Amino acid sequence: MTSNHTDCHYCLQSLRGRKYALREENTYCITCYDSLFANPCEECKQPIECDSKDLSYKGRHWHERCFKCTKCSRSLVEKPFAAKDEFLLCTECYSDEYSSKCFHCQKTIMPGSRKMEFKGSSWHESCFVCQYCQQPLGTKPLITKDNENYCVPCFEKQFAHRCYSCKKVITSGGVTYHDQPWHKECFVCAGCKTQLSEQRFISKDEYPYCVDCFNKYYAKKCAACQKPVTALGGAKFITFEERQWHGECFNCVKCSVSLVGQGFLTRQDDVLCHECGLA
Repeated sequence: MTSNHTDCHYCLQSLRGRKYALREENTYCITCYDSLFANPCEECKQPIECDSKDLSYKGRHWHERCFKCTKCSRSLVEKPFAAKDEFLLCTECYSDEYSSKCFHCQKTIMPGSRKMEFKGSSWHESCFVCQYCQQPLGTKPLITKDNENYCVPCFEKQFAHRCYSCKKVITSGGVTYHDQPWHKECFVCAGCKTQLSEQRFISKDEYPYCVDCFNKYYAKKCAACQKPVTALGGAKFITFEERQWHGECFNCVKCSVSLVGQGFLTRQDDVLCHECGLA
C-alpha cells in the first residue's frame, strides 16, 4: 500500500508516498515491518519480506523459491509432498526412500493411497484380490494356498475336499478312509453309528465297523470258547477245516496241552495231542 498522510508506527517516519504494511490496524514502513514481523525462511534463514510470498507448513515458513524437495530440489509449490523427520520431499522421492512396495506387483504404494496389510506384507488395494475370481478381498475372510489368496467360496470350489458321507466341504481336520475324505463326525460305525475317528475299527465290504459291531455281525467264533476270533492287535489264531481257535484256546481237549505249532489229531470235532489221540 502507499500512504499520503500517516507515519510508521515504529520509526515514526512519514509514510507519505511510500509503501507501507498494516498489522493490527497499525501502519509500518516496509523496512520496519520486515525487521519486526517477517518470518525467517527454513531453507535460506533469511527473512521473508512482506512483498514475498510466505509459504507455511506446520508452523514453519519458506520463501516460494525455497519451498522445494530436500532430495531432488524440485519446487513443491502447489504440488503434493510429504514430510519425513522435518524434511520435505516430493511424492516420488518419498516413495523411493520410504514407501512400501506392493507384495503382488512390486510397485511403490504411493503416499495417501490406500494399502492393505496381510501377513506382514503391504498390497495395493487393487492388487489384493482373490486369485480365482479377481474380486477385491478387502477385509473379507480369505485362505492362502501356495502364496496366493482366495476368497472362501473360490477356495472351496477349487481345493477343498468334500466329505464322502455328507458331501459338504471339510474346512479343517477330517479323516481319510479308502482314499476318501470324511468329516470326523461323519466317520461312524456302519452298525451302531458310533464315531470312529479316535478308536480302532475294522473294514468290511468298504464300510467301517467298530470292533464290537464287527464281532457281533461278522467275526467267526472260536471252536473252543465260542467267543469272536479277530486278528486285532496281532492276536494269534488258528484255522483248520473252516474252524477257528484263539491261540490260547487251541489245546488238547483231553490233557489241555497247547497244540500251537505242534502236530495234532482230530476225533469228530475234538483236537487231541498225539499222546492222547493214540491212547
